[in-house]
Amino acid sequence: MNLPRVAVAVSGGRDSTALLHCTQRAALALGIEVVALHVHHGLMPQADAWLAHLRRQSRRWGARFFCTKLGTSPGRGDSVEAWARRERYRALAAMAQAAGCSLVLLAHHRRDQAETWLLQALRGAGPAGLSAMPAFAERSGVVWARPWLAQPREAIEAYVRRHRLSHIEDDSNADERYARNRLRLRVWPALTRAFPEVESTLAAAASRAQEAQALAREVAAADLPPLRVGDGLSVPAWLTLPTERRRNVLRTWLAQALAGPATEALVARLATELPVKRAARWPAAGAELRLYRGILRAHPAGSTEPRPADEASSAAFDCSQAGEYSLPGWPGRLVVETVKEGGAPVSLLRSALPQPRRGGERFCLSARGTPRSLKKQFQTLAVPAWERAGPLLYSAQGRLLFVPGLGLDATVCAEPGQPRAGLRWIPDAPAATGQRRSGR
Repeated sequence: MNLPRVAVAVSGGRDSTALLHCTQRAALALGIEVVALHVHHGLMPQADAWLAHLRRQSRRWGARFFCTKLGTSPGRGDSVEAWARRERYRALAAMAQAAGCSLVLLAHHRRDQAETWLLQALRGAGPAGLSAMPAFAERSGVVWARPWLAQPREAIEAYVRRHRLSHIEDDSNADERYARNRLRLRVWPALTRAFPEVESTLAAAASRAQEAQALAREVAAADLPPLRVGDGLSVPAWLTLPTERRRNVLRTWLAQALAGPATEALVARLATELPVKRAARWPAAGAELRLYRGILRAHPAGSTEPRPADEASSAAFDCSQAGEYSLPGWPGRLVVETVKEGGAPVSLLRSALPQPRRGGERFCLSARGTPRSLKKQFQTLAVPAWERAGPLLYSAQGRLLFVPGLGLDATVCAEPGQPRAGLRWIPDAPAATGQRRSGR
């Protein structure tokens, strides 16, 4: 019979050693299997000895033991603390899933929470940062729990003494190059002498920040849906909100559009510039934010209005079958799809000619409409400049068939009963061979 399982993240230090011991004792009476998870960072010469100690200790107490040795190292300019934290949680999540554990216990206590709040405050953090560490969080398919977050450090020290637990003393805890160590060694003793209740006071401040952050999320969840235009943000609608709610919902939209929190510097800059800009761009982490016709969108970094190279292909090619086509020199791909309504006659696509814009081209948006210049048609449909890049497609007889950002010319639509196809141009894809990449 498979027993329910719970995992404990262990470093070998006092706190995680106490948590593993306490969890194992409680789990025996409840019929729960305990799994110890350890991450070997490879940063300290004693790391192998710590690993051996934890393996022996876990087995002696009856806990299964899993370990991961990190195969990466901090890059140039990376914070060692941030790198270690990121890689540690990634490794712990992978081990927990491999062990069949959906719950991982972490040994953070009340002083850890108070220190985290203070470090975040010194960095100028808002409610999200000042929330410090949550008691429960779900990430990567795992629930992370901190059962001792309200416990003072002294209670854990008393537990270790009572049970005479052997644990590791990490020499790196005395290295003042790290911000948390400087806080613990230099600042915390003075704080506790001047303010004896500082630990409980700052932990309570973190709890209030968590409440404020939860409220901010609820307000943003109500404010954001009416502001969405596809994957973009309507700036005119956004401007109808009070200033504080603008910034709040902007943070939420940015976190979703950029797949991660935006810096406060970016939020402040956008909050100042969006109300007075008509068209603009802002660099962001791994992306570029672009404002056009009142809509703010995030685009992948490097997707800035690609232009075809001088040697861009202008040779006729067959795109009459459904699939994706890449053309040498044109940064994008043509998507051809079988459609039941509209679309161009397949016969015209058997010898399509890609050409750059030269000026003077005229395009018809509707069957009864008047052909107008591409510039005016782009303005009518509010097509951003970066969505206009790509080749114009002509038939072998020189008839304009398709324009990126506008679609098919209305005058070339297939007659009833004719095989037909719809066309789309997707810019910024890597140039390939000019051959059909997938078929019907």
